[in-house]
Amino acid sequence: MNEASHSNVMKSEDTPELRQLYADFEAGHLMPLWTQIDDIMPVVPKPKAVPHVWKWSHLFPLAERSGALVPVGRGGERRAIGLANPGLGGKAYITPTLWAAIQYLGPRETAPEHRHAQNAFRFVVEGEGVWTVVNGDPVRMSRGDLLLTPGWHFHGHHNDTDHPMAWIDGLDIPFSYQNDVGFFEFGADRVTDYATPRFSRGERLWAHPGLRPLSELKDTVSSPLAAYRWENTDKALTEQLLLENEGQPATVEQGHAAIRYVNPTTGGDVMPTIRCEFHRLRVGTITPPRREVGSSVFQVFEGAGTVVLNNIESKLNKGDLFVVPSWVAWSLNAETQFDLFRFSDAPIMERLGFARTQVEGVGR
Repeated sequence: MNEASHSNVMKSEDTPELRQLYADFEAGHLMPLWTQIDDIMPVVPKPKAVPHVWKWSHLFPLAERSGALVPVGRGGERRAIGLANPGLGGKAYITPTLWAAIQYLGPRETAPEHRHAQNAFRFVVEGEGVWTVVNGDPVRMSRGDLLLTPGWHFHGHHNDTDHPMAWIDGLDIPFSYQNDVGFFEFGADRVTDYATPRFSRGERLWAHPGLRPLSELKDTVSSPLAAYRWENTDKALTEQLLLENEGQPATVEQGHAAIRYVNPTTGGDVMPTIRCEFHRLRVGTITPPRREVGSSVFQVFEGAGTVVLNNIESKLNKGDLFVVPSWVAWSLNAETQFDLFRFSDAPIMERLGFARTQVEGVGR
């Protein structure tokens, strides 16, 4: 069916009988398909969410002001500022399935423990000195680290320094809300362990490539590894580009290295609803335009470049975030070496059979 025939809505002569039929539909809470097919069954996705860029130079000062004016503690729970997509009617959702926020914790502050059904992660673009305590296990948060808080894990944060720290949070809140699966429970008003170990207990068990403890042979839905350290991510990306230099195929595209963070018990995504990746582009690399079913959020970790979203180009620098709604065309251009963290709802789309990608106009 082409787009023209798809929009050829069934026509009927306007009569008193027809008007009464539609009135009876409305009274009975009924809606005929022929009046709404273009909205609920479009030829291609027509997301209400829109592409948008948030500048770190604007976000961080607002977070600092919040730190001075808004206390963190029981009730509000977190000093987290949600990124609201301009197309979603004022909801604090960055896409219909994903939530993203900048969270700010002041010197010597503690965010109390709680847990929720929603899956969460934190990614640190700058700073150190905060530990997140996940089910009683203190996990160091440092620049370039990905930290996980799978659903229904108690977690709180404590800042052990005289300096504030900010990071981004990502959760599946909109997906959970839409499907009525959310639960929430308060924990301790403080955190259960104020220790500041260099490596968490989970890392000591699981952060050894290719090795699995025999005491933990049961696969888990979310990764048991609470921290994915920057030094490992950086090394993996560096080696991909070095292999490319040697003429050995190791990158996803010429000049474009990338890794996916995985659950060591399954080899799959770190959480059932969220995929996390890291991308590195050589200076001068331009990725081919692509469209994907599902939505993604990127944060620039280091470097400078541009993103083209539906033919609109935006300049990007360290800390900037941008959102790619479903089936929006996007591409990247690296003006320097360009490092970006990405998270998406790809596990949902793949598991439900909706995943589809189009690169440079080839198929879909």
